[in-house]
Amino acid sequence: MSKKTTENAAPATTNENESCHGRILVVDDDAFILTLLSAWLEDAGHEVRTTENGDDAIALLPQFQPNLVITDLRMEGMDGITLLNEIQQYNAVLPVIMLSGSAQISDAVRAAHQGIFEFLTKPVEPDALFRCVRAALLYAGNTGGSQQTNSFAPEIIHQSTVMANLLKQAQRVAKSRSSVFIGGSTGTGKELLAHAIHRASPRADAVFVGVNCGALSEQLLESELFGHEKGAFTGAVRKHSGLFQAASGGTLFLDEVGDMPPTLQVKLLRVLQEGQVKPVGAVDSVDIDVRIISATHHDLELAVKRGEFREDLFYRLNVIPLYIPALNERREDIPLLINHFLAQQAQQDDLDELPRFAPDALDYMMSMPWPGNVRQLQNVVERCSVLSVSPIIPHSLVKKALRDSENKFQTLQEARDEFDRNYLHRVLRMVGGNMNNAGTVSGCSEKELQTLLQRHRIDPNEFRKASTEDEAASPQEGDGIRLV
Repeated sequence: MSKKTTENAAPATTNENESCHGRILVVDDDAFILTLLSAWLEDAGHEVRTTENGDDAIALLPQFQPNLVITDLRMEGMDGITLLNEIQQYNAVLPVIMLSGSAQISDAVRAAHQGIFEFLTKPVEPDALFRCVRAALLYAGNTGGSQQTNSFAPEIIHQSTVMANLLKQAQRVAKSRSSVFIGGSTGTGKELLAHAIHRASPRADAVFVGVNCGALSEQLLESELFGHEKGAFTGAVRKHSGLFQAASGGTLFLDEVGDMPPTLQVKLLRVLQEGQVKPVGAVDSVDIDVRIISATHHDLELAVKRGEFREDLFYRLNVIPLYIPALNERREDIPLLINHFLAQQAQQDDLDELPRFAPDALDYMMSMPWPGNVRQLQNVVERCSVLSVSPIIPHSLVKKALRDSENKFQTLQEARDEFDRNYLHRVLRMVGGNMNNAGTVSGCSEKELQTLLQRHRIDPNEFRKASTEDEAASPQEGDGIRLV
């Protein structure tokens, strides 16, 4: 880089640059370049440390904990590639921007294969540098804050203030006995938050039981929640205690409670008011001690106004409301989540090199609305990681994965098949695998049942293994029920 060129170049300090600050380590054996880059970056609001050799840079890593390293490729002593390898040993996801005065294609290719974030040739243009710095800091998850970690909910990846405040509130709520209602769109992580509240509560040593109220038919949901006596209805071949009794002393998570049928809403309200549950067909009620956490993606206040959800039940459930924001309301968390999912995928696939998204791909992901929230983001990251032929995932692949993700919708046949599988599992579990009773409960002939079981590869014998009353009374994981 010539002194004349660099002196005439003025850094473009825009609001965009100023909104994305981080700690940057600059490494170059040219003192003039160090001074120049440091001045540019500090004027843009970054915290900068400089050093003239790779050994000192390595020593600074744990002390300074940079969010980004900018290094020259050709230096006396340790060169940029060797320094990159050392940095990756220290932190595999720490982005590195490499500079080179030779402008040789072979240098850029070599650096790219080593996992560099971006390669810039000297003389460096200020605007190009700031664009790369901003993209690298977004990739590293440094958009003005740092990753928030705590023992309450370490699995909820975030750095946004809105999520930090939510988790602080949830942690305080966990200590109480009050019912908690978690609102938020599908895919935001409502069950993760429910688990965290349970773990931080005085009931942490007891069981956490979850049931998806929208995944079961009304009859099956009533039986699962409240239990039934043997012979209470056709197909009830044994006593079943139900989830309220199974969760006694612990936490019962009612997911998608907004989908609960009106008749069951009345019965649930009675249980919450009286602290007792009466199994179907039973004479006496049973005392229960259960902490209720409920969740739904529906607007329950609107459902109450429309008469679709009981107002008195709503106030029983909504004692302490918590709301998980949609992903597009916490965009600063997107880079952290992307890195988390990439690391998970790399570990799962036993990859030698951690993949990353190209800067323009990352910018594109930051700008998208993400209607499926964190769940959709995870799906897209996994798909791109698997399909990419390069460790640097291109913008074009992200666009295709997002388009496929948003266009994917169950066909009518897929929806029917999913319902049939869930329904058959529930009926067979209820009747202990007895085909005659299964036919009576379902209203199907034995031939129709056999055809359905063969189509969905379901063996009724598997449901005969758990034939004792104790085994039948214990909720099983799957088909909308989760037991921890």
